[in-house]
Amino acid sequence: MSPIKFTSTEKSLLIDKLQRYFHKELEQELGHFDADFLLDFFTKELGALYYNRGLYDAQALMAEKLELISEQIVELELPVS
Repeated sequence: MSPIKFTSTEKSLLIDKLQRYFHKELEQELGHFDADFLLDFFTKELGALYYNRGLYDAQALMAEKLELISEQIVELELPVS
């Protein structure tokens, strides 16, 4: 897996969310630099877990859809006499 990288727009949004969370839930101000550093830490240390969970969820959804398609194909079969 290649490193997780965010666009500058995505990173700004994530940094803003971290700052708002710290302010609202912890009643602490989190500066831009600190939020950026914290985001990099979360991305490096936790990102792969979230990424892998997304892959597993996508795989489960695809398996479910393929099963449905298989059932529908069976319904299309013509009787053989």
